[in-house]
Amino acid sequence: MLFNSIAFLIFLPIVFLFYWGVFYKSLKLQNLFLLLASYLFYGWWDYRFLALIAASTLIDYGIGRLLSKERDRVTRKILLGLSLISNLGLLGFFKYYNFFIESWIDSWASLGVNMNLSSLNIILPVGISFYTFQTLSYTIDVYRKQIEPTVNIINFSVFVAFFPQLVAGPIERAKHLLPQFSKKRIFKEEWAISGIHLILWGLFKKIVIADSCAIYVNAIFDDYENMNSATLLLGAIYFAFQIYGDFSGYSDIAIGTGRLFGFDLMRNFNYPYFSRNIGEFWRRWHISLSTWFRDYLYIPLGGSRGSKAKKVRNVFIIFLVSGFWHGANWTFLIWGGLHALFFLPLLLRKQNRKYLNQVAENQLLPSFQEMFQMLFTFSLICFAWIFFRADSIIVAVNFITKIFTNFTFELQYLSIERYNIEMLFIIGIFVLIEWFHRNLDHPFSGSLKWLKIIVIILMLLTLGVYSDNQEFIYFQF
Repeated sequence: MLFNSIAFLIFLPIVFLFYWGVFYKSLKLQNLFLLLASYLFYGWWDYRFLALIAASTLIDYGIGRLLSKERDRVTRKILLGLSLISNLGLLGFFKYYNFFIESWIDSWASLGVNMNLSSLNIILPVGISFYTFQTLSYTIDVYRKQIEPTVNIINFSVFVAFFPQLVAGPIERAKHLLPQFSKKRIFKEEWAISGIHLILWGLFKKIVIADSCAIYVNAIFDDYENMNSATLLLGAIYFAFQIYGDFSGYSDIAIGTGRLFGFDLMRNFNYPYFSRNIGEFWRRWHISLSTWFRDYLYIPLGGSRGSKAKKVRNVFIIFLVSGFWHGANWTFLIWGGLHALFFLPLLLRKQNRKYLNQVAENQLLPSFQEMFQMLFTFSLICFAWIFFRADSIIVAVNFITKIFTNFTFELQYLSIERYNIEMLFIIGIFVLIEWFHRNLDHPFSGSLKWLKIIVIILMLLTLGVYSDNQEFIYFQF
C-alpha cells in the first residue's frame, strides 16, 4: 500500500478513527489493532510477505527471551549468532541470491568456462532490509545488556511491523520505539496537527518534486547516448532531487503518520544538501541507517581509532557495506566506494566532525566560502548518484564520459517534456523554502503557516497531476 495512493487515503482515516474512537481505553487493544492494521498494510502488496516478517519477529523475540535467562558467555554468543544467521540469511537469499549466481557465472564466462547454473524467480519482499536491521538492533542491544528484552509478544510484533515506518524506515532502535508501546497514549491535538503538516510536506516532496523529476531522469538516463553535456548534467541534478524528495518525503510521511497515533519516530533527514563536506552530509542523510552502521559495525571494528591503515579499512568497509545494503548491483558498491574516497581525506585530517552546526547559523545567507563548500559537496554527491541510478557500471562510465567529452551546453528538448522551465523554477523555490527553514523540523513550523499550507495544497492539486505516480525508490531496497 503506497502512501501516495487512494488505498492509503482510505486506510489511514479508518485506522485513526478506530484507534482513538474505539480502542482508546485499552492499551492492549490499541497495540493489537495496530498490529492487525500493520499486517494488512504490509500484506496489501503480497500476503506471502507476512510469513517472512512473522518469522523474523518470532526468531528475535525468542532469542531475546533466551538471552535474558542465559548467563554463559559462549551460549549468549551462539544465540546472537543464530539471530544474525537467520535474519541475514533470509535477507541474503531474497535480495542477493541471483546477484551472486549471476556474478559467479559471469566471472567463469570471462575465463571461457560456461556454467549452467539457473537463477530463481525470487520476489524481493518490500522493506525486508529495513525491518531486518530493526529486529537485529533489538537482539544486539539485548545481547550487550543495553536494554531489557520484552515479554510482551504483541508489543514486540507491532514494534517490528509498525506500518508508518515498516517498508522504508526510519530504522528505529528498540530502546527508542519499543517502550512507547508500553505507555498509555493520550490524543494530543497539537501533536496530530504537527503530524498532518509533516504528511503534507512529505507528499509535496514526493509528488511535486520527486515524481516530476522522475519524468526527466528516466528520459535522460534511458537515452543518455543521444544527450549532450548540459542535458546529462541536468539529469544527474534532477536525480539528486528525485531521490531526496522521494526518500525524505517518505520519511516525513512516516514520522507524521506516527505522530497521528501518538508515536515519536526519529528524524531521518536534516537538510543534507546544505552540507559543507561529505562527513556532514552523512550526518544529515538517511540518519537512521548511517547511525545503525556506525553503532553496530563501524565502532565495533575500531572506528577512527588505531593506525591509519585500520582507519582506512574501517571507512571502506562501512561505505561498501552501506552501498551493498542498497541493492544487489555492482553500481551500489561503486557508489559506496566513491563516498569512502570522498570521506577519507576528512578522516585522515581529523575534519570529519568539523561541521556539527547548521550552515550560516543565525544568518540570512551563507558566506562565499560556505556557498563554495556546499556546491562542491553537492557536485561530489551528484557524481556518485550517477552510479546509484545507472543500470550498470558501463552505463555510468559512458554517461560520465559523455559529460566531459560532449561539450554542448544547449538543453535538448525531451519528447515527453511537459514543463521544463517550470520544473527548474519549482526546484529553485523548493531549495529556498528549505534554506529559510533549515533550523526547523519542517517549513510549517515557522511563521505564515496557513499561507504556506494553502500554497503547498494548491501546488499538489495543480502540479501533481502532471507528475507520474511512482513507487517510492527505497521500496526496492
